[in-house]
Amino acid sequence: MHERPARSPSTLDHPPPTNVLVVGVGGQGVLLVSKVLARLCQANGFTVKQSEVHGMAKRGGVVFSHVRFGAKVWSPTIPAGEADVLLALEWAEGIRWLPHLKPHDGTFISDTRRLVPPFACRDRRPGAPSGYVTDTAAEILSRVDTGYALDATGMAGELGNPRTANTVLLGVLSTVLDFPEEQWLDTLTDLVPAKSQAINRDAFLKGRAWAVNPTIPPPEPARSEAEKSQSVTLEITAAWCKSCDICVKMCPERCLRLDHQQIVELKEPDACTGCRICEMLCPDFAIAVHIT
Repeated sequence: MHERPARSPSTLDHPPPTNVLVVGVGGQGVLLVSKVLARLCQANGFTVKQSEVHGMAKRGGVVFSHVRFGAKVWSPTIPAGEADVLLALEWAEGIRWLPHLKPHDGTFISDTRRLVPPFACRDRRPGAPSGYVTDTAAEILSRVDTGYALDATGMAGELGNPRTANTVLLGVLSTVLDFPEEQWLDTLTDLVPAKSQAINRDAFLKGRAWAVNPTIPPPEPARSEAEKSQSVTLEITAAWCKSCDICVKMCPERCLRLDHQQIVELKEPDACTGCRICEMLCPDFAIAVHIT
């Protein structure tokens, strides 16, 4: 009969670390969220370990970051089933990482906006079903102990910049972890550019206020046959386009190009099917697809 080895004194003397797993896809700001949290924890005297994996520098590439903090932290990675908080900036990624969340007392936080990868769009006609996950917010929240599902991208858009959706989610996270509001805001201000400090502060406070009285977003309605036959237009915000050419190269119908100023434009409107792949892959939210 083998005796169970004794636990080391360091393990007995210190409580286990708090584990926060931040997941999403390229361009969403996963690393900003984890950096704000890591620096805040260090400022409060905790030992912090951070481990991250970068996906492609475009929409669709997986990005995740492990943040562990406590009196003593030995490993930088969070084992499956040990995340105290799972913060997802993209809906399918949140669902994919659910096994890492503590089954009985973990907290799930996710944006409900969906960035559907190109390989899920087998039928690109307007309104056609995709191969993306079909789980609703209500279904996922019923499977976790504590959960928050919100249209963080839409809330950020109401403030004037959907790129601050990660900061809206950071505001929700701040209600789960026991750090003062002003410390969160001071740390966030130190890590974002001066020109975006005001809108990031507003986005943080908007997410924090939403968490006080959270609601479950309704499922997206199915498109009718009439809607499926409607016309497609692209709204392009030239000031946000960085001429990365991702949308041009990934457009299945080859109906996009860069103009003489290297700004994306729709060269063949009749060829566009409204598949939204350009909108989903743009790392800077410069393209919005409208079906009218």
